[in-house]
Amino acid sequence: MRVVEDRVLTQDVFEELARSAIRAEEALRLEFVNGKLGVKAVPDGDHGRIVAWLTQICMQSDPSRWLFGEQGLRIESYRKGNARPDASLAPIDAFVGQGEWASPDDVLMVVEVTSYDEDTDRRDRVEKPRAYAETGIPVYLLIDRDTCEVKVHSGPDGVRYEQVVTVPYGKIVTLPDPVGIELDTEPLKSWVR
Repeated sequence: MRVVEDRVLTQDVFEELARSAIRAEEALRLEFVNGKLGVKAVPDGDHGRIVAWLTQICMQSDPSRWLFGEQGLRIESYRKGNARPDASLAPIDAFVGQGEWASPDDVLMVVEVTSYDEDTDRRDRVEKPRAYAETGIPVYLLIDRDTCEVKVHSGPDGVRYEQVVTVPYGKIVTLPDPVGIELDTEPLKSWVR
């Protein structure tokens, strides 16, 4: 009888696997969150419009910051992971020279817009808030197209976000410091199924 040791996927092995997956299939985007390999859904047109809308708001608020779409981040202090948020708000030069998987140190906010797939609940509502909080990212904005709500997570304590504010589409919600933006969510009503 042969005993096989459990092998843990390292960050370096994951990053090479992710590069190979994109070369093989352009629409295939991998993530490695909470020790689990996952596939990120390809965004639809409404998803892209939501990110464009939010980019415009962030740019008008402070032109020295940018909402970077799909920038890979090295996340989680304990398990070493890789996530590709739909968008990351950071100073405009934050990711210069860092390549596909960047440090989250300068990230002020990460944004996820739910996709209409079976992994959304586990990935966007459970695993990613925990991973982003463990990493210390100050604000996690979840634009939930299934529930037509916006959830603003803030105050990471290294394990979870201490504050979560949920508002239905159509209300104004404050993205707390260091973001410091009041967000009128009325337009989101136009970009859901």
